[in-house]
Amino acid sequence: MGAGVVQKDGGAKRRRRGGRSRPMSEINVTPFVDVMLVLLIIFMVAAPLVTVGVPVELPKTAAGALPADQEEPLTVTVTSTGAVQIQTTEVARDALIQRLRGIAAERSSDRVFLRADGAVAYSQVMEIMGALNAGGFSNIGLVTDIGGPTLDSEGQ
Repeated sequence: MGAGVVQKDGGAKRRRRGGRSRPMSEINVTPFVDVMLVLLIIFMVAAPLVTVGVPVELPKTAAGALPADQEEPLTVTVTSTGAVQIQTTEVARDALIQRLRGIAAERSSDRVFLRADGAVAYSQVMEIMGALNAGGFSNIGLVTDIGGPTLDSEGQ
């Protein structure tokens, strides 16, 4: 692969002893490029097939897409007992959407931070996210603490 073409000195006048010929000093890269292009095509076809998804049954919610407009965000907190607070004021769950619509009408930003206790069920957090979306807040940021457990065994 790429050894080069042997050139012979032509003509009877300039003949070397023993009929030896000198090797060509340039490397032929055409076969190398051909092999690389074939490998590129193989990897481009195989790469999407390698991704693996984990089947998960997600809870249902009315949440939509999250656009990106920012201002000072509103904070909604779900305590370990399931109580919902807007900033520091506790709000009943059945009045949450109406309260959020009133707040959204006064604000120019739809950004809100959702803080939920780790003991609260995932489905309850998704219900609050659906209520936030129905109340006019579609830019929802989930707040967590740093320093939690890692998924790799080397980080512990």
